[in-house]
Parts: sequence; C-alpha cells; structure tokens
Amino acid sequence: MSLENMISQFEKRASTAAPIGGSIKFEVDGQGILIDGTGETNTVTASNGEADCTISLTAEVLQKLRDGDINPMMAVMGGQIKITGDMGLAMKVQSLMG
Repeated sequence: MSLENMISQFEKRASTAAPIGGSIKFEVDGQGILIDGTGETNTVTASNGEADCTISLTAEVLQKLRDGDINPMMAVMGGQIKITGDMGLAMKVQSLMG
C-alpha cells in the first residue's frame, strides 16, 4: 500500500469524523502520516513532525486494522503496534479507521 493510498483512506474518514482534539502521527514502515484534529476539522498530511500521540506499525498491520481482521488491543499487547504519547487520543483512532 503506497503512502498516497494510506493518506487518501485516512482523509476520507477524517473529513467526516469529529475533530479528535489533538494530533496523531502514524509511523507506517518508517513513513509519517500526521492527522491534526486541533482545529474545526481533521487534516491529514505526509509528515514526520511532532504529534501528541504516535502509533508505530507496519502497512500490513494497518491494512488488517482497517479491514477489521485484527483486534487493536491484541495487536498492541502482541507488539505489532507501539503507542507513545497521549493514550486518550489513541482511543479515538477507531473513528478514523474503516
């Protein structure tokens, strides 16, 4: 899955979801996708900048999450997903998947 494809998929969901109240960066195979929900809408950009919460995972795990083929909590506990920063924001990720 290309970076552009991942950003496009996040944009579709983020544009209709309520602002998340912070910033989340997905580090997918070393590439950053920043979702900024500090304003009136969520914006999605390719960026390795700072974020309130960082979620590190592979493109394969991201695709399984999106498709509902993997339980997010089990993926975190199994080490497939690493989360640093604001855990409250991490809990809002489900509204951006799908």
